[in-house]
Amino acid sequence: QVQLVESGGGPVQAGDSLRLSCAASGRTFSRYAMGWFRQAPGKEREFVAVIASNGVSTYYADSVKGRFTISRDNAKNTVDLQMNAMKPEDTAVYYCAASLIWTPTRSTQYAYWGQGTQVTVSS
Repeated sequence: QVQLVESGGGPVQAGDSLRLSCAASGRTFSRYAMGWFRQAPGKEREFVAVIASNGVSTYYADSVKGRFTISRDNAKNTVDLQMNAMKPEDTAVYYCAASLIWTPTRSTQYAYWGQGTQVTVSS
């Protein structure tokens, strides 16, 4: 089993920055691609970003490209999402997830999920 615990969410103003962190348990963390998804009220869960198990490859949703950066530290079993130039449209519950398959945008391929952390961006 892989346990994922998120932190760093909260209220921010448009244009500000916020860094989310996800701490993972399990000795096999380095085998998993790690993704970030988000879900706003009344909307479907949306892909945000993913990083390969070795950290070499990344992929971002067009809506966050150039503003968000995903990173991981396999020695610490953590994955982060640095969010810059935030917009009200970024308001959502953010989830980290783990997958053994490189299918970045498909939530059904992620076997483990965190509890989610609320991010609220005011204008």
